[in-house]
Amino acid sequence: QIQLVESGGGLVQAGGSLRLACEASLRTIGAATMGWFRQAPGKEREFVAAITWSGSSTKYADSVKGRFTIARDNAKNTLYLQMNDLKPGDTAVYSCALRIGALLSSNARTYDYWGQGTQVTVSS
Repeated sequence: QIQLVESGGGLVQAGGSLRLACEASLRTIGAATMGWFRQAPGKEREFVAAITWSGSSTKYADSVKGRFTIARDNAKNTLYLQMNDLKPGDTAVYSCALRIGALLSSNARTYDYWGQGTQVTVSS
């Protein structure tokens, strides 16, 4: 069983930054695509960003392009999300997900494993 544990959430003012981390409990995540999703109260879960196993390809939601950066360190089995210029609309529970395979995907239904999530709150 693969476990994903997120960290790094918190409360920040608009315009501030946070870095989320997601540690995977397996020997290697090198063969898996990984992604970040978020869900705000009363809204459906939405795609934020994804990265291939090599880190050479990434994909972002239009709402976060230019502000968020996804990265991974396979040696540490850890996925990151650097979030800059945060806005109140970014407030949500952020979850990391892992998909076995090389295809870059923004579809939550294609992911096999999920973390519990970490709360990000951006005040105006």
